[in-house]
Amino acid sequence: MSLSRFSAIETIINRQSNEVEEVVTPSSKISNFFGANVFNDATMKEYLSKDAYKSAKKSISKGAKLSREDADVIAAAMKKWAMDRGATHYTHWFQPLTGRTAEKHDSFFTLKPGTGEVMEEFSGDALAQQEPDGSSFPGGGLRSTFEARGYTAWDPSSPAFILEVGEGKTLCIPTIFVTYSGESLDYKLPLLKSQSYLEEAAIPVCQYFDKHVERVATTLGWEQEYFLIDEALYNARPDLLMTGRTLLGKHSPKGQQLDDHYFGSIPERVYAYMRDLETECHKLGIPVRTRHNEVGPGQYELAPMFEEVNVAVDHNQLLMDLMDRVARRHKLRVLLHEKPFAGVNGSGKHNNWSMSTDSGVNLLSPGKDPAKNLRFLTFFVNTIQAVYNHADLLRASVASASNDHRLGANEAPPAIISVFIGDTLTKVLDSIENGGEMDADAVEETLDLLGKIPDLEKDNTDRNRTSPLAFTGNKFEIRMVGSTMNCAAPMTVMNTIVGAQLRSFHAEVSKRVAAGRAENEAILSLLQEYIVESKAIRFEGDGYSDEWKEEAAKRGLGNTPNTPDALDAYVRDSSRALFAESGVFKEQELEAHYEVMCENYILKLQIESRTLGEMVVNSVLPAAVAYQTELAENIASLSDIGLGEEMYAAQLDLVKRISEHINTIKTNVDAMTEARRVANEKEHAPDMAKAYCADVKPLMEKIRVAADRLEYLVDDQLWPLVKYREMMFVR
Repeated sequence: MSLSRFSAIETIINRQSNEVEEVVTPSSKISNFFGANVFNDATMKEYLSKDAYKSAKKSISKGAKLSREDADVIAAAMKKWAMDRGATHYTHWFQPLTGRTAEKHDSFFTLKPGTGEVMEEFSGDALAQQEPDGSSFPGGGLRSTFEARGYTAWDPSSPAFILEVGEGKTLCIPTIFVTYSGESLDYKLPLLKSQSYLEEAAIPVCQYFDKHVERVATTLGWEQEYFLIDEALYNARPDLLMTGRTLLGKHSPKGQQLDDHYFGSIPERVYAYMRDLETECHKLGIPVRTRHNEVGPGQYELAPMFEEVNVAVDHNQLLMDLMDRVARRHKLRVLLHEKPFAGVNGSGKHNNWSMSTDSGVNLLSPGKDPAKNLRFLTFFVNTIQAVYNHADLLRASVASASNDHRLGANEAPPAIISVFIGDTLTKVLDSIENGGEMDADAVEETLDLLGKIPDLEKDNTDRNRTSPLAFTGNKFEIRMVGSTMNCAAPMTVMNTIVGAQLRSFHAEVSKRVAAGRAENEAILSLLQEYIVESKAIRFEGDGYSDEWKEEAAKRGLGNTPNTPDALDAYVRDSSRALFAESGVFKEQELEAHYEVMCENYILKLQIESRTLGEMVVNSVLPAAVAYQTELAENIASLSDIGLGEEMYAAQLDLVKRISEHINTIKTNVDAMTEARRVANEKEHAPDMAKAYCADVKPLMEKIRVAADRLEYLVDDQLWPLVKYREMMFVR
């Protein structure tokens, strides 16, 4: 271990300065190969008959059930297409509650029963359903370990694709994952249910303004931040290997203070990686467009165009797998952890959420016509009201052990949920709020006011980087999503709370119209009430300031900086009622998902604390003792030749300080081990999670502080762990 740091650095030094992986793209025009590995609309037209194509499109666009015959035809077409492109296997690709994806590969190859004849086969049954072993996936008590049966079922709304791993090619079919009795064991099924629920609620509201609206879709544009480090340095850090973040490490003298990395020139190795990654994305139909350096040294970002939310989530999950595969080709490693390095910005995954109709109208775009502005205002205000009513649930949807490093530490964004809308829309809402009773004249005045709203796509307001939820022109940007997270969790909550709010809105407007009020008057009078009621959650200032924390408390807004407390929102009576009414989660599914999230928190802290204990005991303390011994020998030799104590006072001080830190580490490692033991004896996962948060996590921080001070004091030639200054600047 003592040589691993220096051998890693030597590996980097010995590389040729121009050693950059060659990137070969299928064509200089992305349009020539975009979606080449996707069973998309063009491919279906080519491989399916007209009738089968119509059935497939109906199933995709309207959720219509496919007949067995149509499923067989589509399966045969998929197999032919996949084999034409060199695929030999197929898999149901799903998203269990681990946060990443899972797959079990089966070969097209089989033997014909009775004859032993070799053949390639892929039936409609194999397309529609598989039975992976479900026993080892997180289930939250939905079934016992010995009850292994689980099912994956095809999701026709997300296109199948071919995944290339080295020379191998596999047909991947996006699916849901459920228990034997049909309960959700994944992120996709609740997301699909929430999208359907929102659509059913939004259509009647849309029809106030356009009677022809028949479909409403949620759209998502994610922004993925990440760090890159050289693989040699990565392999020399046990904490990165085990946990994805550095559990100790003194800050580099140079970090992000100069902001010279942000939007700077992209290093050549990183540029090659980005081009390679984008090529793989484009072949799989992931519409990535933007790439740039982020704030932290070694930190970067890429972002796609907006897509329908289910497809966008699938693409982000696929991207995270691709990022790691491609990085290895370039002798790099991707760090997706929300806070891989202390002292520099962590990574998020901003989720830009909106709604659109089947006529292509963005319901959160104001437009220039007064009637369209009224439609915008309706969906805009209802969204704010939904967030106000369920802020704690939205906070819970982005809670994780790794994201706590951002949400609880004054780093975009804070743990207090607030909504930023900008000066222009604040004035509009204030004007409506102060408009008094909504009689016919007030309605006309308000409509006239709405007609003067500028086109927000021109970004006439500033951005607020400290806001958890910011309106940014034609969408809400949920800035608190963590970089490792499955976007489905916050998207499911967002869809559900807005769907519930739109149902309530439509019912109340209908009631007022039935009582004799004009439709526009009923709409605007109700919006006025929402504007007043939800005003507490709107905030335009600095979300990091202590003043805001005090002000938020006065407004009655919650502040939950840690995951165990935040997750409690899932099982409050209001959340249970919301999910039951919407059908997004059955009672037992909600309890199971809550249990799994608590367990994930426990396991991550358990692994981190054990890894930290091993690192300090096996590496840090021996290095400190070795240097302390050298100092003691030096002191003894100086004393032996008759020098006074004042001549080696510095060495004595170093020995004393090193001893203090060694004792601090040993004492707290023992205490941490005992705290883990006590926490592990808790009967219920939520109680165990809270014990880890309250008792184990603070001890980890104390150990880190002492270890980082030792790194500053101990001879550089004796320090065994790769340092921040060596890791954060990609060479």
